[in-house]
Amino acid sequence: MSRHAIVTGGSRGIGYAIARRLLADGLAVSIVGRDPATLERAAYELGGGVSHEAVDVTDPAAVQRAFNALAERRGGLAILINNAGAAESAPFEKTDDILWQRMLEANLHSTYHCIRAASPMLLGAADARIVNIASTAGQTGYAYVSAYCAAKHGVIGLTRALAREWAGKSITINAVCPGFTDTDIVSESIERIQRATGRTALQARASLVAGNPQRRLIAPDEVAHAVSWLCDTRSGSITGQSISVAGGELT
Repeated sequence: MSRHAIVTGGSRGIGYAIARRLLADGLAVSIVGRDPATLERAAYELGGGVSHEAVDVTDPAAVQRAFNALAERRGGLAILINNAGAAESAPFEKTDDILWQRMLEANLHSTYHCIRAASPMLLGAADARIVNIASTAGQTGYAYVSAYCAAKHGVIGLTRALAREWAGKSITINAVCPGFTDTDIVSESIERIQRATGRTALQARASLVAGNPQRRLIAPDEVAHAVSWLCDTRSGSITGQSISVAGGELT
């Protein structure tokens, strides 16, 4: 039986690219997300008998139910990809408690809930893997996204702590940290920049890639390739790492 992977936020963007790559690697794949219609369409497009469950990953009880159902359907669980998340920007003086909490819930607390739900199954599996999709915002600071940076730094801290705690078990946990990636989230960021500054779409896009020495957005498939490598059974000695996929932005 193929190793079973759950990909959160797997219906679009980076998550969809990861699900497609893991399927190509011969894994059994399940995707979760909030919107049932989007999930159903993504699962149909991916093919390969992809399972799906609609769930809000900020709700720990719902996550547990969904993961249990998918594991029962697919015969266990060996890989968890925590990709679901959200990004919002605001100057710190305009970052209220609601935005702060929303960023922690969407990016850090959701990762915690998913690991808590999956860990009993993963710790009993051979060559288990957890890959947390963090961000270069978890490795350095950026202006106007303090809440998002704090949440993603937390994801990397959690990754490092669990790698130490579980080093004697048949499981690895790593973070992949993309720079600005060509997804809907970046398209929405470009629109926000246009509204706030009056720049054209090309100018807004250029401002986002200015920090990337390659002067381009990252392709979702590049992130998926890094995840595939970490999930390979031959990558068992790689754990606790935060791997940048960012065109040399962080060295």
